[in-house]
Amino acid sequence: MIPTSWYLFVAAALFCLGLYGVLARKNAIAILMGVELMLNAVNINLIVFWRYWGAKEVAGPAFVIIVLAAAAAEVAVGLALIISAYRRRHTIAADEIDALKG
Repeated sequence: MIPTSWYLFVAAALFCLGLYGVLARKNAIAILMGVELMLNAVNINLIVFWRYWGAKEVAGPAFVIIVLAAAAAEVAVGLALIISAYRRRHTIAADEIDALKG
């Protein structure tokens, strides 16, 4: 059986990789991908702790399904905003999208 700490290490590494993607990238699509990586790391943690505490209720998988649904909605809205910004500004660089300024 694989120890719980290994799963937590993988989740922490995945979260750090996603955080790096959000903070270091200028491309808006890469930023969305970083957010998705962070949400998947949270899902791994939810399942690991659910299994660690006995897995008697369905709270862990229920939270994972809620996070997956929120992630899908975030991607749909985020991609729609990026496509709209690209049509207006002809760029997807996050620091150049300043549509609220005028």
